Amino acid sequence: SRMMLVVLVLLVLLGPVGCPKTEPLRGPSQEPLFRGADRYDFAVVIPAGATECFWQFAQQSGSFFFSYEVQRATGIGNSRNILATVNDPNGVQLGLSQHVRGQINFPTKETGFYQLCLDNGENHFGFMQVYLNFGVYYEGFDTENKQPEERKELNDTLEAIGVSIHKLQINLFHMWRFYNFARMRKGADSFLLEANYNYVNWWSMAQSCLIVLSGVLQLFFLKRLFSGQPSGRQKC
Repeated sequence: SRMMLVVLVLLVLLGPVGCPKTEPLRGPSQEPLFRGADRYDFAVVIPAGATECFWQFAQQSGSFFFSYEVQRATGIGNSRNILATVNDPNGVQLGLSQHVRGQINFPTKETGFYQLCLDNGENHFGFMQVYLNFGVYYEGFDTENKQPEERKELNDTLEAIGVSIHKLQINLFHMWRFYNFARMRKGADSFLLEANYNYVNWWSMAQSCLIVLSGVLQLFFLKRLFSGQPSGRQKC
């Protein structure tokens, strides 16, 4: 019995231990998959030489969008370029962008988690603050491929109202996307103006101190030139 106890303890210790996979969860009943929100917008700080990755769940036949903008960067080189990549659930790269700002859009052909990564490899001595806006949307109504019987059903008042509301939601969604992109640009411009303001103030203060110091030194040396001789000796 003691040997069995030792074997059980070894199996527990050597068994697989780790965090659960970040996969959609299904409840005991026929509940929909837990996949989080369809779109996100936030700012993230990426340390020097680091890479940050995010995952977005998307169904098949959707439209994926990903836009970013570097709002501020610190460090010696002060490079504001960042490498952004998007991979599908199988790890295949779908898009790449290496600029201050960029967009990556593509249709989702598979259901699963899509990986978005930001690489701050060029800036080895400073962090970057990046604003992100990504997600997926679905058209939902495809009247081109419907059968004639189904097209007749769309003539019903409730169906027509539903189609109109869906089109309105899609248009509002695209307006929200453009609004977020404008907010990204405004935030980047605000940080740039603040950095220029601090730069001008510090340089103005340094130049003012230099001018005052040079004036004091000139006055000191001029005073030394015209200083009188000591009264101990008589001049011829």
